[in-house]
Amino acid sequence: MQPVEKAASLGMGMLSGALAAALFKRVWKLASGQDDAPDAGDLGRTWTEVLVAAAVQGAIFGLVKAAVHRAGARTFRHRTVTGAVKH
Repeated sequence: MQPVEKAASLGMGMLSGALAAALFKRVWKLASGQDDAPDAGDLGRTWTEVLVAAAVQGAIFGLVKAAVHRAGARTFRHRTVTGAVKH
């Protein structure tokens, strides 16, 4: 992996994390009506609440990470292949 590609990948990772966090917060609020998802250490919440929140959060983070990484890889490949063909 080239330095430029590494830097872009790091930036995309940070972007995908922020995007996933915002998306999860919005989805959780729509689904539960609560502003914050339950924390695993909050003994006032049920196992079901905690585990469902964790599963939804994991799915959203995985989906966003894969989508951003895939889009970045395709863009980087397109730019390097297109750039090589033009010269």
